[in-house]
Amino acid sequence: MAADLTSLSLAAARDGLKAKKFSARELTEAHITAIEAANAALNAFVLPTPEIALKQAAASDKKLAAGKGGPLEGIPLGIKDLFATKGTRTTACSKILDDFKPTYESTVTQNLWDAGAVMLGKLNNDEFAMGSSNETSAFGPVVNPWRRRAAFAPGQKPEDGPYPDKPDGMSVAEWSKVQQGKTFYQNAPLVPGGSSGGSSSAVAADLCLGATATDTGGSIRQPAALTGTVGIKPTYGRCSRWGIVAFASSLDQAGPIAKTVQDCAILLRHMASHDPKDSTSVDAPVPDYEAAVGKGIKGLTVGVPKEYRVEGMAKETEALWQQGIAWLKAAGARIVDVSLPHTKYALPAYYIVAPAECSSNLARYDGVRYGLRVPGKDIVDMYERTRAAGFGKEVKRRILIGTYVLSAGYYDAYYIRAQKVRTLIARDFEAAFKTCDFLLTPTTPGSAFGFGEKAGDPVAMYLEDIFTVTVNMAGLPGISVPAGLSSEGTPLGLQLIGKPFGEETLFRGARVIEEAAGVLPKAAKWWG
Repeated sequence: MAADLTSLSLAAARDGLKAKKFSARELTEAHITAIEAANAALNAFVLPTPEIALKQAAASDKKLAAGKGGPLEGIPLGIKDLFATKGTRTTACSKILDDFKPTYESTVTQNLWDAGAVMLGKLNNDEFAMGSSNETSAFGPVVNPWRRRAAFAPGQKPEDGPYPDKPDGMSVAEWSKVQQGKTFYQNAPLVPGGSSGGSSSAVAADLCLGATATDTGGSIRQPAALTGTVGIKPTYGRCSRWGIVAFASSLDQAGPIAKTVQDCAILLRHMASHDPKDSTSVDAPVPDYEAAVGKGIKGLTVGVPKEYRVEGMAKETEALWQQGIAWLKAAGARIVDVSLPHTKYALPAYYIVAPAECSSNLARYDGVRYGLRVPGKDIVDMYERTRAAGFGKEVKRRILIGTYVLSAGYYDAYYIRAQKVRTLIARDFEAAFKTCDFLLTPTTPGSAFGFGEKAGDPVAMYLEDIFTVTVNMAGLPGISVPAGLSSEGTPLGLQLIGKPFGEETLFRGARVIEEAAGVLPKAAKWWG
């Protein structure tokens, strides 16, 4: 029964609770058990909170028994460690925040608790959301539930190892003969994407029914694509940033990662709100996104940007993109080619704007008011020692880049120029949307990669965001939907990009792809 409960979609769990097929406590206990069994292997949760979860579940059961409760009553969720949770440790997965326990709740999480949701714990992420693989966390990397698959055809000789599943003493040639016509999983762990790797891994492994996440340059959509989950980055200003640890304030936006398009629609409706505490929050009604799911796209026009055919994109990614075009066309959409000429400048411009804002936002971590403090001979020495010990390599790299581009003599040459490019990128999208309702692109250049494969090359890692950063630079909504498997048996995703506050249209298109692709197999639970 417990395993069956964790495999439910959020929508199915919601309906089951209302129909009294099971209790909120039973649903929560099933997920707590799943976390206990998997977390040592996956490292998705940096702080499980079973006591809080069970207390909230008990309160939900009382409301449900009385025929009351909110729209998410009794639904167990994971919370990215970037969201402030009152009285519960919030560290942004950085040593510099140490054992910081906020005295306040982020607006997004407060909205979820008001709707009746249950908190299973805090989820791992790249330190201060800076990364595309969840390898920069102070709590260690998150592991993708998916593993690569290698298949040997009769007569095929595989390249020399290593093959972790191969018995000791057996040659590669002998192992090849044993494996002819069979399939096996290689033991090498894969990254879940980042920075919301804990969120995507936990959802993919059925450790929670959904998770909060944040997206600065692709940190919701990229990990969703690499784990076979659905993730939406809403329009900038749709969800409040208040109480979320800041990376780059003009780019950051909260959103959900969930198992299905419908689940994402449900979560976004209750995460989003106008918030007077956030000056960038948009004062506009939040639509019923769930109602948009399933409406179809007949009569809509889908744009395909030619500039997204980039060097280095896997052939199977290109093939999946073409399949996605065919699916949307078959559903009644008209397909048109569009041009986004400044796309090639998006990544370099992003890696000027984001580090610049990061260097300003992270200046507050000085060891004086909260978090880590390393004693020094004077206050300046204390600042330096604290920041040297508290920040990881990637965070230091971005602070240095940001400080450089904001310094006298370089501000105009780099930062101002990058902001001008950002304006041109936004204008490209405005022009494209005059002829189409949304765009279709790949989410990532390829499938999940192994630990260490790109971590030593920052440029290679930054290229993971090549299809996603333009959306943040223009403040647009984007959603990633699982659309197939790679030749290695790992998930691949397609991305839909919409007009400002066009999330309802994205949910319509995403549901079409989800239905056409069919239900992907779940990751094999190798962790026990």
